[in-house]
Amino acid sequence: MRKLFMGRVKGFRRALPLMIILVVFVGLLPSMASAADRGAWAPNVSYAVNDTVTYGGNTYKDIQAHTSLIGWEPPIVPALWQLVPGGGGSDTQAPSAPSNLQATGTTTSSITLAWNASSDNVGVTGYDVYRGSTLVGNVLGSTLSYTNTGLNANTTYMYQVKAKDAAGNVSAYSNQVSATTDVVIGVDTQAPTVPTNVTVSEITTSSVSLSWTASTDNVGVTGYNVYKGTTLAQVVTGTTVTVTGLAVSTPYSFTIVATDAVGNVSPASVAVTATTHTAGSGQLPKHILTGYWHNFINGSSNLKVSDIPSQYDIIVLSFADMDLTKPGGVTFNIDSSLSAALGGYTNANLISDIQAKRAQGKKVILSIGGEMGNVNLGSASPNVSNFVTSMSGLITQYGLDGIDIDLESGMNVANLTSAVRQVQQQFGSGFILTMAPQTIDMQYQTSSYIQLYNNLKDITTVVNVQYYNSGCMLGRDGQCYSQGTINFLTALSDLTLQWIAPSQLGLGVPAVSSAAGGGYIAPSVVNNALNCLATGSGCGSYKPVAKYPDIRGAMTWSINWDKTSNYNFANTVKPILVTLP
Repeated sequence: MRKLFMGRVKGFRRALPLMIILVVFVGLLPSMASAADRGAWAPNVSYAVNDTVTYGGNTYKDIQAHTSLIGWEPPIVPALWQLVPGGGGSDTQAPSAPSNLQATGTTTSSITLAWNASSDNVGVTGYDVYRGSTLVGNVLGSTLSYTNTGLNANTTYMYQVKAKDAAGNVSAYSNQVSATTDVVIGVDTQAPTVPTNVTVSEITTSSVSLSWTASTDNVGVTGYNVYKGTTLAQVVTGTTVTVTGLAVSTPYSFTIVATDAVGNVSPASVAVTATTHTAGSGQLPKHILTGYWHNFINGSSNLKVSDIPSQYDIIVLSFADMDLTKPGGVTFNIDSSLSAALGGYTNANLISDIQAKRAQGKKVILSIGGEMGNVNLGSASPNVSNFVTSMSGLITQYGLDGIDIDLESGMNVANLTSAVRQVQQQFGSGFILTMAPQTIDMQYQTSSYIQLYNNLKDITTVVNVQYYNSGCMLGRDGQCYSQGTINFLTALSDLTLQWIAPSQLGLGVPAVSSAAGGGYIAPSVVNNALNCLATGSGCGSYKPVAKYPDIRGAMTWSINWDKTSNYNFANTVKPILVTLP
């Protein structure tokens, strides 16, 4: 505003000689020579030469006939007004507050107000109208009404008014008055339909992606409110969303509400739940297939890591051996007999193959334990330190993504927890940690494996329970189920899911009957069990207590054994993992 006013002043100064001539000429006209006291200065008023006005407590005399405009106030344009010395400056009294403010009329988009006049020792020059605390308009002189336009229909607004005088004194607020605009006749009052088929499409360590079937509306759906529990998480216009900023390994519930242009909202959709992945999930799919690769000969097929089919998402090298020279330490190499059987397959060849698999997005990790294997972590020092040093060295040497815990002969939970966490901290959030407890280890909540999982669940990618070599085991309903059946897989998984998050549980089964002493189940039945757990469909006589759409996947012992059936297990199970919700 300062720049605009100065521009106008400069314009008057450039025309000053002409103005002097006009003033002299006008001064010669008798009909315009007499002076008049015009009271307080106001815009849009025609002033004659020698008229006097008051402004800001001072008196000014007009020296050029003109019609006043906002921005031509007397102190600003000396080419129009001349200060009269001693002509005022003593008015410090504010007008009285306007009274009896009331709403005298409403439409769907406007409210008309009226009030009683204020009084002042000199004279009221106008009124300022406030909506709430915001100045929305002003009126001049003796006008005692104002219409506020551009409002929303069926909405309540609050108003107050202040009076002001020529000296700039301002009154207190008038009384407050509220008024509501009219309702639009025929307004849309019909809410959209409920969004349906809400599905979790992707999960990461910090986000959940959702999709749903669009709602319908008599006029049109304009958007969807996405709720995380009872909190509004996001507003979108389409039928997909990714909710970010979530905590790792944490369950969340989501609902969707449709909205239309006038604010009608649908009922909430059916809630869906999802558990974010742990820090060790990397870029793995939601549902994964894990397989073990042998670094030794055991009667199955021998194969190089480069020959492993792409269906396997996690490849577990088995097994690291106990270092007898360093308590707690581990070693790993290709067995000489396997190397010879593969035509001289060396550690260097293995390292090259591992990196090629990782370049394809696969994760390759090293397992400790096995049926006969173990690691000496019975003492904290120096055993834990030896484990951390040796295991970290192997991960670096072979370019691995993490480790697998397959200790079947007991463990020191506290020392193993400390050792694994120290290794993970060296490699960061991409570290993969898997576990392969036997079925018996999941029969009771106080087992060593459950304790280990509770200690490390924030960095655990998947717990693949070995559902074989087990005989008859108890399901969640307390009934004993025989291995090698769909009920065995679903009832025992339902039991385990009391303690392990669905997004961290996998079904471990033999690839072929020769791979285990008992518990083989056809890959097609494994698919039925996965579908039963995820969707509640295709179950046997046992019905899980809930649906687990986040079930992590399946594991097999082993990839080498799977090769003996031309990878029937991988070719059968991987396709259903892709289609699970």
